[in-house]
Amino acid sequence: MNGIGISLSGLPSFPLSVVEISPPDIARRRLKNWGAIQADTVKVTRRETFEDGFQARRHLLIAYERAERDDGETLIEGLPKSTLREFNCKLSFVPAGHRFYGWQTPRVLTRVTYFYIDLQDPLFDPGSGIDWPTISPRLFFFDQAVWDTTLKLKAEVGNPDPCSRQYAEALSLVLMHELIRLERAPSAAAGPRRGGLPGWQQRRLTDFIEEHLAEEISLAALAALADLSLYHFARAFTQSFGVPPHRYHMTRRIDRARSLLQKPALSVTQIGIQIGFRETSSFTRAFRRLTGLTPTEYRRHREV
Repeated sequence: MNGIGISLSGLPSFPLSVVEISPPDIARRRLKNWGAIQADTVKVTRRETFEDGFQARRHLLIAYERAERDDGETLIEGLPKSTLREFNCKLSFVPAGHRFYGWQTPRVLTRVTYFYIDLQDPLFDPGSGIDWPTISPRLFFFDQAVWDTTLKLKAEVGNPDPCSRQYAEALSLVLMHELIRLERAPSAAAGPRRGGLPGWQQRRLTDFIEEHLAEEISLAALAALADLSLYHFARAFTQSFGVPPHRYHMTRRIDRARSLLQKPALSVTQIGIQIGFRETSSFTRAFRRLTGLTPTEYRRHREV
C-alpha cells in the first residue's frame, strides 16, 4: 500500500503540511498551533486499514498512546521498516526533510498525537545561544522525560486559558532539550561498540524483544536470531548495549510498566500481568530493584 496523496479538506488551515491520513474520514483530528510547535491529536474511529504519511521542512515527533495492529508496517527514511504489532506508549522522531510512511490494520482504535517542530520559529532563534544539533531519526522508542512532556503539551490542546501559549512555548524548549539529550547520550542506535553487534542485528534483536516483551526469551533464541554462538552473542550484546540480554529485556519491561502506571484504570496487578509477571510480588521486586520504588510508590510520586 502506498496511496498517500490526499488533501486535508475540512480541516483548519495550517501554515505547513501535516501528517496526511487516508482515508481522511477514518480519524477525528484536533490541531493547536503554538508557533514553534503544533500539536495534532488524532483518534481513529473505525478498525479498518489506513495510511499515514509526512515529509516537510520541520521535525515530526509522534506519540502513540494506543496503537496495536493486526498487520502493517512503518518506515522512517534512514531506518529499516518495522512491522511491530504493538506500540502503545511509544515515540517516533522524523527529522525535517525525512519521509515518514505507514499503513496498518488496527486491532484497537488508534490514539496518537503528532507534534510538528518548526526550528525556523523565533523561539528557537540561534541568537539565544542554544546550539541545535542534527537529530537522528528514531522509530518506536521510549524515553520517560520526552513522553511526560508530550503528555503535558497534549493536555494544553483544549486549554482556553490565555497563558496556555506561554506554557506550551516553555514546554517546547524543554522538549527540544530532551531530544538533544537523547541524541548526545551514548546509545545502541549510535552504532556498535568495538566487538559488538552491527546495526542491523541490533535492530532485529530490539524489535524482537519489543514484540515479545511479556514473554520469557531464552538466550539461545536471541543468539539464533543473530546467528551467533551463545558465548559470542552474550559478549557482543553486552558490548553493544552496555548490559547483558536478560538485563536489557527486564529494563524494557520496567520502562513499559512506568508508562502503564500513568493509567489509573489499570491496577498494579494488571500491569504486572501485561508485562509478563504472574505474581505481583515478583513484579514489585523487579520494579524496585531497577527504580528504587515500588510500583505503587512510583504511581503516587507521579500523581503529586
